[in-house]
Amino acid sequence: MVGKSVKDPTAAAAGSVALAYHVRAVAKYYGVPVVLHSDHCAKKLLPWFDGMLAADKEYFEKFGEPLFSSHMLDLSEEPDDENIAICVKYFKKMAPMKIWLEMEIGITGGEEDGVNNEDIDPEKLYTTPEQVYSVYEALSKVGPMFSIAAAFGNVHGVYKPGNVSLSPEKLLTHQEYTKEKINSPLARPIFLVMHGGSGSTEDEIATAVKNGVVKMNIDTDTQWAYWDGLRKFEAEKRDYLQGQIGNPEGDEKPNKKCYDPRVWIRKAEESMCARVGDSMAKLGSVDTYTKSTVPGSQQCIVQRNPIEKVVSSLKTLF
Repeated sequence: MVGKSVKDPTAAAAGSVALAYHVRAVAKYYGVPVVLHSDHCAKKLLPWFDGMLAADKEYFEKFGEPLFSSHMLDLSEEPDDENIAICVKYFKKMAPMKIWLEMEIGITGGEEDGVNNEDIDPEKLYTTPEQVYSVYEALSKVGPMFSIAAAFGNVHGVYKPGNVSLSPEKLLTHQEYTKEKINSPLARPIFLVMHGGSGSTEDEIATAVKNGVVKMNIDTDTQWAYWDGLRKFEAEKRDYLQGQIGNPEGDEKPNKKCYDPRVWIRKAEESMCARVGDSMAKLGSVDTYTKSTVPGSQQCIVQRNPIEKVVSSLKTLF
C-alpha cells in the first residue's frame, strides 16, 4: 500500500500495483517464470483486493493477461458459507482473466496481517475433508485455477518443537475424500497450500508436498533471515557504525561505506535470498526449470492504438 498518511480509499492498492509493474519491468533479465501473488486479504481489506482486480482488468484489456498471476482471499474468520460465497463471487471475476485464486478454510493459529488466532481452540486448527470438498464443489463450477489452504495444525509464526502438532498426513484424507466424491482419475485432485510453514521440519514439509501442497508460506522465517543478515553485519562492523567519522583505522576515517543503506540492506537481502533457496530445496523445486535463453520483453509499456499513432504522425507534419 501507499504511505499511511494517504487517506484516499482508492489508493489502497497503489503500492501493490506499482510493485507489480516494477517486477514486470525487470523480470525479463532473469530468464525464469515470475509469479506475482498477493496474500492474505481478510474481509476488512477487500477494497485492497478490488483495487488490484481493477488493475488486473486494465492490464488484461491492453495485453491479454492480468497484471497479477494470483490473489489470495483469507476469509477464514467468516462462517464457511459466507467465506465460500465471497470466494465464488470474486473467482467469477478472476477466471475470465486466468487469475489463480487461493483461499483459506479452517483456522491457522497465531497472528498474521491483523488476524489473531493465538487463543483459538486447538481442535479448530484442523480443516475437515467435508469443508475442503465444499470449497472444491463451489469453485470448480467456475474454473480449475484455484487452491485451498486447509489447516492441519498450522500456526503463523515460529514456535518451539513440540508446541504445535502438525498433521500433514490429514491432507491425504482430503484428497481421497474429494477423489471419491468426484470420481477423479487423479491421485491428488486438489491443489493445496501450506500456511505457517516457518519452523516446520523437513519431514513435515515433504509429507505435505507428497499429499498435494503446491505452495508454502514462510513469512516469519524469511523475516528473521532478513533481520539476521543485518544483525550479523552490524555485529561485524559495530565499531564503524558509531559515527560518520572515526573508527579503529583512525579518528578521521569516514564510515560511509558501512552505514550507507545500500550496503546493509543488501546484506539483509542476501540473507533472505539464501533462506528462500533453502525452502526451495526442501520443497523439491530446485533444478526443475531450465533457464530460458529467449530474450524477455518489458511488459509494462502501454501500446498506443492505431488512431493515436496516426494523430502523432500528423502532428509532426505541422
